[in-house]
Amino acid sequence: MPDHNNMASNLKPAFAYTVVYVRDVAKSVAFYASAFGYSVRRLDHSHKWAELDSGPTTIAFTPLHQRETDDLTGEVHLPDSKGECNPVEICFDYADVDAAYKHAVDNGAVPVSSPEVKNWGQKVGYVRDIDGIVVRLASYVNEQVKTTS
Repeated sequence: MPDHNNMASNLKPAFAYTVVYVRDVAKSVAFYASAFGYSVRRLDHSHKWAELDSGPTTIAFTPLHQRETDDLTGEVHLPDSKGECNPVEICFDYADVDAAYKHAVDNGAVPVSSPEVKNWGQKVGYVRDIDGIVVRLASYVNEQVKTTS
């Protein structure tokens, strides 16, 4: 019988990668570097893989269609119109959301919604990248202070 307590202690994952499927890996990684302020860690010579230097979780880029994985995991489809989006949203936090939003738009991001303060206290703006993927630019979320009454 399996020892579930021991198994659970071995299951402490680290969130390692977010992989973004794009039309052109080299163009997309260059766009993210210029629009959102990251530096490129790696662009593979085949242009089928790129990574941003984004801290403990790597943001990676790979082509939409790959012979190696399409048959295994299915084909990726980008949004066809402004009324559609992917089921995952990329979010970058900034100390100055307004400046980040302006910088992203000035560097090719498509404006979706200007930054505004949401009812939970976070300032949030939205853009689309060059593949139509929604990117949220937001302030850091502060933990709520518990009060006793």
